[in-house]
Amino acid sequence: MRNHMTITTFIMLGLTDDPQLQVLLFNLSLTYVLSITGNLTIIILTVVDPHLKIPMYLFLRKFSFLEVSFTTVYITRFLYSLSTENNIITYNAYACQIFFVILFEATEFFLLAAMSYDCFAAICKPLHYMTIMNNRVCILLVFSCWVSGWMIIVPALSLGLQLEFCDSNTVDHFKCDASPLLKTSCSDTWVIEQMIILVAVFALIITLFCVILSYIHIIKTIVRFPSAQQRKKAFSTCSSHMIMVSMIYGSCTVIYIKPSAKEEVTINKGVSVLMTSVAPF
Repeated sequence: MRNHMTITTFIMLGLTDDPQLQVLLFNLSLTYVLSITGNLTIIILTVVDPHLKIPMYLFLRKFSFLEVSFTTVYITRFLYSLSTENNIITYNAYACQIFFVILFEATEFFLLAAMSYDCFAAICKPLHYMTIMNNRVCILLVFSCWVSGWMIIVPALSLGLQLEFCDSNTVDHFKCDASPLLKTSCSDTWVIEQMIILVAVFALIITLFCVILSYIHIIKTIVRFPSAQQRKKAFSTCSSHMIMVSMIYGSCTVIYIKPSAKEEVTINKGVSVLMTSVAPF
């Protein structure tokens, strides 16, 4: 039977109860400081250095801003819980964190696709690069990424705000995420689960298709370069982007592409640490 009480707070169980591991997790989470320092440095350099005004660094600056925002929303709350041992979070704060995290995460997907197109233009069409990636096109691409992020989150969030919760307000995770929240709900979550899977698959497949298509053309162009030094330089230009694509898409595939939110989320905790701490660093 349902206990129709008003849930105003949730208790986050975190990653582990082992005190020694808690210290280790706190030290690992300090990579957040290094991540913020590195990404803020990128933002400052691309703003003040006149040599870094080309579109490639514009996209890099936007991506660094998203990484700073994404990790700040996630990790600061986690560090607070570890340091104060206070795992209680209000319903409103939980909902706000989910909103901003999914917004930043979805926008990152589309921005990665835009960055892959930028790499394609720089390597495959170098003589026409500044014409193809002019100011208007860059602004339009960045704006489209943010609009796409909004379109991804609105349908699922509108359904999620109507969930009912029973007498349990315990969330088996260290961060505010949709899956563990659905697991604690006593409402029928099948529709919203399918909605989440649908929008996640849409964002992953569409953006990943754009990334793969761009890199197919990039690799074809690079292997035709006559000089080994040219090939090495071209690959080094794309290497960091390729690493980020692999980590982010791999992590999100494990977290979101699964049959049901009622499953255990233990594996997702480790993957979430990788995505929210290691990848941005």
